[in-house]
Amino acid sequence: MIDLYTWSTPNGRKVSIMLEECGLPYQAFAVDIQNDEQFQPHFLKISPNNKIPAIVDRETGLSLMESGAILMYLARKTGLFMPQDQAAWWRAVEWVMWQMGGFGPMLGQSHHFLHFNPGKAPYAEERFSKEAERLYGVLDRQLSQHEYVAGDYSVADMAIWPWASRFEWQGVDLNAYPHVKRWYETVAARPAVQRGYNVPKDMGQIPMP
Repeated sequence: MIDLYTWSTPNGRKVSIMLEECGLPYQAFAVDIQNDEQFQPHFLKISPNNKIPAIVDRETGLSLMESGAILMYLARKTGLFMPQDQAAWWRAVEWVMWQMGGFGPMLGQSHHFLHFNPGKAPYAEERFSKEAERLYGVLDRQLSQHEYVAGDYSVADMAIWPWASRFEWQGVDLNAYPHVKRWYETVAARPAVQRGYNVPKDMGQIPMP
């Protein structure tokens, strides 16, 4: 049994989607970051950086924070969704790191300035809008050569897709990126993705372009 501490954000959805895909039994605990529940002492013992998601593996007693680390831990634990070939394994890691270092943080800034605070910082809006478009271009080129981001469906897709699911917040038209759109709709159709999207609470239908 995995205890998952999460909220309805792209980073949280990475792990709930992975747990659904793996079929591991888990229990989700909502950490309402809008009400600062991530700062409660019991949660800080699990996630010292006071960020969701975090997990506790009841089988081993191990607790982990940071969504990328959790994805790779669950892949190692189950033997699923990471390639066995060494070169392909590193390719999947490469794209998880791309998401962790760029696609997530930069799109998070676009959410802050374009969705939550429009009109307050024109320079920041322009900067992060352009960076969002650049990153989607990178992803589109990769997906023009591969069905999924790193070849086969993997943790790389589970890391990236939840951030793409907020394309509307980013002011991005997925129709301008046909390969991303094809991949996005393919991943969105997976039953495990649909279940994981609505953890820890039902947020309705997945946004579609």
